Amino acid sequence: MSLSKGNIAEEKACEFLKLQGFEIIEKNYYAKKLGEIDIIAKKENIYHFIEVKSANEYEIAVNNISSSKLYKLKRSISYYLQNKKLDVDYCLDAIIIVEQEIEFLENITF
Repeated sequence: MSLSKGNIAEEKACEFLKLQGFEIIEKNYYAKKLGEIDIIAKKENIYHFIEVKSANEYEIAVNNISSSKLYKLKRSISYYLQNKKLDVDYCLDAIIIVEQEIEFLENITF
C-alpha cells in the first residue's frame, strides 16, 4: 500500500509529536462540511489542533496556511469541541515539513 505525500507527512508529524510528549487523540478528523483537522493531540491537559503542511520549500508550505484555511480550521475545532462535549484549553498549531526538517509552530493566530 502506497501512502500519499500528505499521509507520509502526517505520520512524520505524529512521530515528532510523540517524541515531544504529546498524546495523539485523533488523526484526520472530518468535521462534516467544515473541513478536516489533520491531528488532534494533547499535552499537559491542553488540546492541540494541528495542521500539517509539507512542500519542497518552506515558504510554499507556510503560505499554504491561508486565512480561509484558518477560518475553516477554527470552525472545525468548534464543531469538534461541541460534538465531543469538551470544555478544555486548546490552541491551533502547525507542523511544517520540508524534506527531513520539521518545524513546530505553536499557537498560530486565527
